Amino acid sequence: MIIVTAIASVILGNVVWWWGVGLAFVVLHFFLFCNIVRMARPLELVWAAIFTSLAAMTVTMNTPSPLATFGLSFLVTPIVVALEMRKSSYHGIAWQTINPNLPNWWNDYIVVSPPVSTDSVAS
Repeated sequence: MIIVTAIASVILGNVVWWWGVGLAFVVLHFFLFCNIVRMARPLELVWAAIFTSLAAMTVTMNTPSPLATFGLSFLVTPIVVALEMRKSSYHGIAWQTINPNLPNWWNDYIVVSPPVSTDSVAS
């Protein structure tokens, strides 16, 4: 996916520079949020709503500028990452150091259903 994004970003960037940057920006944030930080959906959606709103304003009203849209969205990134990393359920990169009590949280809040026994099924 990263290679396809890189190719598509170059192609789009040759048409309009910020289209290519925008595609790479969004895909790299998706990779960061889903694979590195393992962010919960609500914070990911907050970031996406801010970026989408700014991008829509840039496209429809030419304000803010594309650079401002990327810059403001980029400033939101460490905020949502920091909020995620402060959770007792944080399980992203370096969780053993940042959240060493995760196994306790997991045992307290994640309920695992007992296996269903097939021996008690009536014939």
